[in-house]
Amino acid sequence: MNSASLIISAATPAPPGRSWPLFAGLGPLGALPTASRLVRTFCALILASWGLGGFTDDCELIASEFAANVIRAAAGPDGHPRYDGHGRLPVLWVRLLSNRTQVRVEVWDNLAPERGVPSPRVAATYDESGRGLELVGQLSHDWGWERLPGQDAKCVWALLNGES
Repeated sequence: MNSASLIISAATPAPPGRSWPLFAGLGPLGALPTASRLVRTFCALILASWGLGGFTDDCELIASEFAANVIRAAAGPDGHPRYDGHGRLPVLWVRLLSNRTQVRVEVWDNLAPERGVPSPRVAATYDESGRGLELVGQLSHDWGWERLPGQDAKCVWALLNGES
């Protein structure tokens, strides 16, 4: 089984007493700057189709922040895409899950373990970046990340409540 099918089929634990009857996935997407726009569009379309449009703004922002972090980690020092030793571009996947009162947004990637681990930082007043994960923390009920055991892959997730 390749890593793409393994990641997409990985089980996502629901909070105790909860299940995720609504599910949608997108990917794999090349870890390129254009992926963020696709991620936002995917979130908006899926949430609208589920009748959960009230989650759209926060979900789009969080999912595109997670995707942007993968894209940044997948780039070389010159900002251009960095390919692995086999000429493959790192990829990402997006999953949305919902029980109609909560939405869980996940962005999976296949970056090597030493690249792309989410780490909040304190941005200085005039820094142009570095506030994304702080914003994720403010908009979500909870967020975190985990590695897929036995794979060079991770999932960064955020949980949105109706009153987030």
